[in-house]
Amino acid sequence: MCPIRIAMWSGPRNISTAMMRAWENRPDTVVHDEPFYAHYLAETGSDHPGREEVIAADETDWRRVAERMTSPPLPAGKTIYFQKQMTHHMLDHIDLGWLGQVTNCFLLRRPSEVINSYIKVRPDFTLLDIGFPQQRRIFRTVQEQTGQTPPVIDSRDVLENPRATLTLLCDAVGVPFDERMLAWPAGPRPSDGVWAKYWYAAVEASTGFEPYRPKDAPVPAHLADVLAEAEEIYRELYQFRLGQ
Repeated sequence: MCPIRIAMWSGPRNISTAMMRAWENRPDTVVHDEPFYAHYLAETGSDHPGREEVIAADETDWRRVAERMTSPPLPAGKTIYFQKQMTHHMLDHIDLGWLGQVTNCFLLRRPSEVINSYIKVRPDFTLLDIGFPQQRRIFRTVQEQTGQTPPVIDSRDVLENPRATLTLLCDAVGVPFDERMLAWPAGPRPSDGVWAKYWYAAVEASTGFEPYRPKDAPVPAHLADVLAEAEEIYRELYQFRLGQ
């Protein structure tokens, strides 16, 4: 059986790590946590928590990373390779031709929720730091490469009805839904990136998808332009979400 390589594209401060937990809990799946992160930090100089540790721990040549995403064999007994990909890691100089060799899907979250979560960790940031323009670029590239609209899901739909939304996603990427995607043991994983200690406290304490709780706090006034641009992109992609 040919392996299925699934790249899920999300911006930061989404439920992407919980999604990675869900896929890793399947016995047929191996996961990869943010494979382009070291390259992103090395190229941009962004002052993320644990920056030097991340760069030292992983590959910084994007070409070698892309090759890993598309070609190596999977461990024995594994038929699915789930890649937790961050949209803001796809810098403009990265050739996106490799996307045609994987099955791409997209995870959205309301921009106001992303911004108000992100600001708690990095108070100073731009639209590019939260990945919305890059998510649109990747989405449009996949459309052009395949002539089809790739699957899109929204984090609220996942949290409100995990079983139904994950079933739709699995159908869309060509794999059967597995009930084990709905719950997992608490704690860290060897597959987590070295940055987990800075970002993963909530997911390490989790045993499944938490119920959705509206977060209606206003976005700070100085980020109004960032919010407006992110909202425009979010609406463009949201119209394609599964389960409408």
